[in-house]
Order: sequence, then structure tokens, then C-alpha cells
Amino acid sequence: MVTRHIVGAHYGLKDWIAQRATAVYMALFTLAFVACTLCLPELDYLSWRALFSSALIQFFGFLFALSLFYHVWIGVRDIWMDYVKPVGLRLALHLVTLFLLIGYAAWVARILWRLQA
Repeated sequence: MVTRHIVGAHYGLKDWIAQRATAVYMALFTLAFVACTLCLPELDYLSWRALFSSALIQFFGFLFALSLFYHVWIGVRDIWMDYVKPVGLRLALHLVTLFLLIGYAAWVARILWRLQA
């Protein structure tokens, strides 16, 4: 009889697809953002601020940041699950990573929406 060892939470295909989807969105946003930046009359602070004062750019920029953080979460979580064997240490690293990414998302939101003032 074969003894079955449960190693992880079996995220598998769902997370693989999520990482690919976030990567595609980030690539498309990057291309669109570069195109918008190249269309600016000047590459100075006022033009940059005018670009980011657009609600559309802010929204899609925030989606970019969320995609990036979710992409990072999947990758780093898998690294902790694969290479950190002590359960307590792994849980602590998961929590630190999660709290940092949530904090970074709040920071990005603050930066993007402060530009409207």
C-alpha cells in the first residue's frame, strides 16, 4: 500500500493560470503606459502629474499594482512552501510577506489618489 503524504494546499492549476493572467495584464499595461508616456509633450513633472491625474490611468495603474502583488504572493508563497520545512517559520514568513504586500498596496493607493489633490 502506498502512503500518501499531503505536502501543500494543492493550488496548482488555479495559481498557474493566475500568474499567467497577471503577467499578461502587466505586459499589456506596460506597453500602453510606455505609449502614453512617449506621447507626452515634455517629460517633466507637470506632464507626468497630468498623466497620472487621469482617473483611467490611476485605476489601471492600481490594477497593475494589485496584479504585481498577487503575482509576487503566488511566487513567494510557493518558495516558502517548497524550501522552508519548519511549519512555524513558514507560517511566519507567509504572514510577513502577506502583510508587506498589503501595506505596499495601500501605499500605492495613497500615492495614486493623492495626485488628484
